[in-house]
Amino acid sequence: MTAPMSEFDEKRVTVGGDDIFVRTAGRGPPLLLLHGYPQTSVMWHQVATPLIDQHTVIAPDLPGYGRSDAPDGGPARYSKRRIAADMVALMELLGYGRFAVVGHDRGGRVGYRLSLDHPQRVLALAVLDIVPTGVLWANFTVNRALTYYHWLFLAQPSPLPEMLIGHDPGGFLDHTMASWTKAGDLSAFDPLAMADYRECFADPAHLRASCEDYRAGATIDRVDDEASFANGETIGCPTLVLWGNAFSAGDGRPPLEAWRPLAPDATGRGIDAGHFICEENPAAVLAALQPFLVQHVPRPR
Repeated sequence: MTAPMSEFDEKRVTVGGDDIFVRTAGRGPPLLLLHGYPQTSVMWHQVATPLIDQHTVIAPDLPGYGRSDAPDGGPARYSKRRIAADMVALMELLGYGRFAVVGHDRGGRVGYRLSLDHPQRVLALAVLDIVPTGVLWANFTVNRALTYYHWLFLAQPSPLPEMLIGHDPGGFLDHTMASWTKAGDLSAFDPLAMADYRECFADPAHLRASCEDYRAGATIDRVDDEASFANGETIGCPTLVLWGNAFSAGDGRPPLEAWRPLAPDATGRGIDAGHFICEENPAAVLAALQPFLVQHVPRPR
């Protein structure tokens, strides 16, 4: 069995004193792929490879995930504003001043904050199976809480979630990922990809960091979004929203409606999948994503 993303070069890039592990391949305009919880950049393996003929694909492990460093610093270190700044610095170090961004789950939250805070950097944005953090918190209901229980659990003060998950991190990861798929099992995932997710998630430092990510989401990220809403900030670049029809990505409204406060001109569609659309239905994701990128990300002449 061939390891996922084996055709990609791998390196570690130091950003602000912390190392970020990044995979790169391809040619053409730069495309930054940002993974979500509880995964690594390997989650892109079925989507990234078809894109490298037209794009230079850059797929980092986010700080606190995968093989990137998991620095201390509490929730502030893992705010989406801070991680977005890290991604801008990473791309500058790799030689890219402007680029497209595609983010799934937590990576999507980094992506839209990057687009708001650094609009001159982002040519186009695609967010996969999320609605804005502030929108979701503002419309939290009993049904939302039952679906998004992990938002509340992982945001509890340290060391409660770390202690409980740490007794069986692989079991927690397997249950979480299976329950968010349309099939309700792990059949959509490459066994080698799952092995990568399990190995990285089991590291105590990265487990702590992933909880800090959600603590930031419940506090700093929510406040930052509320400020953006109050100030009338919107995402100016072309924006594509994709979501899994079998997973509740929104706040009870259609996802595009939930995005209107921040991305009034966003377009998008549902995908026949659960939450992990890039692994459950990569063909449908590519069918939506590739024309969007061709239209909005110019190639050098």
